[in-house]
Amino acid sequence: MKKITLMFIVAAIVAACTSQPPQSAWVKVEGNKFIDPQGNEIVFRGLCFSDPVKLVSEGQWNEKYFAEAADWGANIVRFAVHPAYLNSMGWDATFEAMDKGIEWAKKHGLYVIMDWHSIGNLKDAKFTNEIYNTDLDETFKFCRTVARRYADEPAVALYEVYNEPTVTAPDTGECTWEEWKGIQEQIIDTIRVYNPNAVCLCAGFNWAYDLTPVAVAPIERPNVAYVSHPYPMKRDQPWEEQWEADFGFVADTYPVVCTEIGFCLENEKGAHIPVISTDEYGHHITEYFEKKGISFTVWCFDKDWSPTLITDWNFTPSTQGRFFKEYLQNKAAE
Repeated sequence: MKKITLMFIVAAIVAACTSQPPQSAWVKVEGNKFIDPQGNEIVFRGLCFSDPVKLVSEGQWNEKYFAEAADWGANIVRFAVHPAYLNSMGWDATFEAMDKGIEWAKKHGLYVIMDWHSIGNLKDAKFTNEIYNTDLDETFKFCRTVARRYADEPAVALYEVYNEPTVTAPDTGECTWEEWKGIQEQIIDTIRVYNPNAVCLCAGFNWAYDLTPVAVAPIERPNVAYVSHPYPMKRDQPWEEQWEADFGFVADTYPVVCTEIGFCLENEKGAHIPVISTDEYGHHITEYFEKKGISFTVWCFDKDWSPTLITDWNFTPSTQGRFFKEYLQNKAAE
């Protein structure tokens, strides 16, 4: 009897050591879809956080902030890490704060997008505002730091390599798609040295709106997805046909994440081009995303950075906040 029992134990140990789990612990890309660790398609619907350093300085980087995001129905949140803010608080202190944020995100069932939040031309180091000032060396350093630190953290699911590339703003120099494509591929390669599981998000020009070059020259790396920021005033109505031509067609072949959408009324705080609209835009953009299987995060879960989702730190929804809170909660309940 003892000999038979021992044989069963040995067989069980051998089976456990030689068998492989059916799925990775990481979100990954298959075709034009994101696949979760259980092997199911996942569509990300969530909220953009403002900069972690800003939130720390205001006493709002806490578990309640993440719990509220989850209560709104989000399944993912985006950390908008600005170069100037990161340097002002220091890399060690900022990453320690983000470590806590990731733990809070996990506790409340949220994935995280780590976003290097600069606007301008990274090739020529010309940016639209000093808070976005960086360069290629610092960008590679940030990506290395994130990839090393969270190499074993599947909750940090998406690496947004650069927020909003543009060369059409004043004094932002020149950069071709081939040049920008090559820079993004170098960044991806740097990330993958330390975290081969990272899903990298790649944006086009025109403040991360235009993905038309992807039709002929896509990023030549696996496990990538594409970013667009289709704010309402990027195109006149009717929107859908233009969205399809500018970025939506990409979702037929690759995953697309619109990491910034949103709107505010003309008379609301912070109204500016290109975000002024009504909830008509909200209905159109979400219906279009559902049709195309496009993921998104709404800008911005903050009372100051417009278009705002909240009007105070009691999380009272703004006009767009009311729309997107109801929408996200309804989708989460399905």
